[in-house]
Amino acid sequence: MARISADEFRAMVNDVSVPDREIGELLIRSPDDDNRGKLRDITLVPDPAKVEVEPGKENALAIGNGISRSRRQRRFRLALDAGDTRPVLVSEGDSWFQFPFLIEDVIDHLGSDHLIWSMDAAGDTAENMLGLSSEYIDGLRRWKDLPVRAFLLSAAGNDVIGADAAGVSMLSRLLRNHQPGQPARAHIDEAMLASVMGDLESLYRDTIDKVRAEPGFAELPILIHGYDHALPSDFPGDRRNPIYADRDQWLGAPLHACGIEEPELREAIIGELIDELYGMLQRVAGDPDQTKVYLVDARGAIDRDQWNDEIHGTDDGFAAVAARFRNVLRSVTT
Repeated sequence: MARISADEFRAMVNDVSVPDREIGELLIRSPDDDNRGKLRDITLVPDPAKVEVEPGKENALAIGNGISRSRRQRRFRLALDAGDTRPVLVSEGDSWFQFPFLIEDVIDHLGSDHLIWSMDAAGDTAENMLGLSSEYIDGLRRWKDLPVRAFLLSAAGNDVIGADAAGVSMLSRLLRNHQPGQPARAHIDEAMLASVMGDLESLYRDTIDKVRAEPGFAELPILIHGYDHALPSDFPGDRRNPIYADRDQWLGAPLHACGIEEPELREAIIGELIDELYGMLQRVAGDPDQTKVYLVDARGAIDRDQWNDEIHGTDDGFAAVAARFRNVLRSVTT
């Protein structure tokens, strides 16, 4: 297939009617990007085999989180201007809600039947989204008169099984060294886990309180989730090899550092952590003082062959998660 010119590539990026995935097929991770695995700072550049770019000038066409968000928000505004009447949602989240260009994430799939004002960013932590910023409040205020039908929140994945803003594994602080013959739970630092969950619960409760304090949002449905049982690297037949991260970027490396090598034990440990996260979120959603907070259970949504890497689904994997969200939305926004 003939390569397109750099000008044609720019035109595609500037044309929000061009699907992100179509642009993503022309991209590779920048050879100059030393932030491998730090999705918040991901730098994607045109593949020289597909786009004619003068050597050494690839980074002049670099794109990532910011451009992905800008394209989404421009689509939202254009749809409104055209009289689009799909129900309006506001979203704040991490890479499950925005994985720039390379994967069709949950919000991409929900966008087929909703208008979504997305403030999501790959690599975001709960502390950054909810503790250090109130950007989600600005988004809710901006579109309250449309009206906003629900607020979708995807936070905590990077705080438990992902990485912090510096790319440091968060899982490593929760693990204990290998305990021969012991079950999965024996490999988890219970005191640290309780501390992490306590901090996350406080952030979630504070966020819900802030939303409820806003005029017009006392009854707004808020949807939260706790991800799926993620799949550590190096199980038999594991052929995943993402261009944006090492094969063992988030789970395999810290498990290996603790001497935990058995695939079944690795998966069981991650399952325990995800289940613990769901337990915390269920306390929040089930609190009678926290009305209209709905926990979307995504466990089991992504099949084993639908993980693009250790913690992110493929297009089809995220479509299955989006279906869980859609089912809840239908029941709470009608």
